[in-house]
Amino acid sequence: MTVALMWEARAVAGKGAELLAWANRQPLDPAPLRRETFRAPEDRVLVITWWDGAYDTPGLPELPEPGADLARRAVHRWRFETVAAED
Repeated sequence: MTVALMWEARAVAGKGAELLAWANRQPLDPAPLRRETFRAPEDRVLVITWWDGAYDTPGLPELPEPGADLARRAVHRWRFETVAAED
């Protein structure tokens, strides 16, 4: 089974590029199976990581909270698990 962790933050006005660079520099140990970073209007940054495990697998590494100088609010986090295709 695969679980995906989503991390989304909104930058302080005008600091979208800095938040994006900060997110890209954050290491995860161990490394995920896959990691993708996205950006959106209003200086939002989204990072999705994929892991081998179940929805409730404990101890999966997550990106930390950025400092108040970069993020205008607390990070939003979600967890999703794969669903088998129905025949």
